[in-house]
Amino acid sequence: MKKVWLDAGHGGKDPGATGHGLQEKDIALALSLAIKDKLENEYEGVQVILSRSADVFLELKERTNKANAAGADILVSIHCNAGGGAGGFESFRHTSASIAAAELQHALHTEIMSALKPYGVNDRGQKSANLHMCRESRMPAVLTENLFIDVKNDADRLMKADIIKAIVNGHAAGIAKYLGLQKKSVPAPNQNAIVKVIVNGKLIENVKQIDQVTYVPLRALCEALGAKLSWDNDAKMATVSGVSVSSDR
Repeated sequence: MKKVWLDAGHGGKDPGATGHGLQEKDIALALSLAIKDKLENEYEGVQVILSRSADVFLELKERTNKANAAGADILVSIHCNAGGGAGGFESFRHTSASIAAAELQHALHTEIMSALKPYGVNDRGQKSANLHMCRESRMPAVLTENLFIDVKNDADRLMKADIIKAIVNGHAAGIAKYLGLQKKSVPAPNQNAIVKVIVNGKLIENVKQIDQVTYVPLRALCEALGAKLSWDNDAKMATVSGVSVSSDR
């Protein structure tokens, strides 16, 4: 079982970056919760642990201490950016990061940018900095800066569900790629399930259920009911006991 530590930046009394009616702490939490759901629902052998699952304040040291104590395999700290400019997405590893951390950053960054490319998001690159979350974590750690709250175009993007979904999908895909996670197998739905229909004590043959809809041959149904059936091929209309019903026969 792989353990993933997701750290939603800021929280509680610390809103993080703000702009255009948005607060970084809210977006970081929403992203973290959605990434956890996607990873655990769609991939085998992964447990996702959150620094916070609500709007609460945690010191940076609390976050890394808990992640280290949990023995997480990787840590991803999720943030939004501020500072103007052209906006965009960027990611950070520590300045003395291990090869594993650099590989995690590359997997995350490329998958996230691939998901955001259709929306014209600026790629600000894979960077390094002396950030607490990356420095004090014993496991490979990366911090993602998911667009600029104070840049109007980016703020508008962050208000759109499809772009939030793209960010979530990119994080999940990058984490899965780095850890080698396999997608859960989903049994194919039975498109031609055979069901039994009995009318007036007579078993109707050739009844099928497709996508939870039961299809009964109209002629056999009429015979079991003792009803009269006539068919108008030009109008594609069946008439049962004088009552017209639309049918594809």
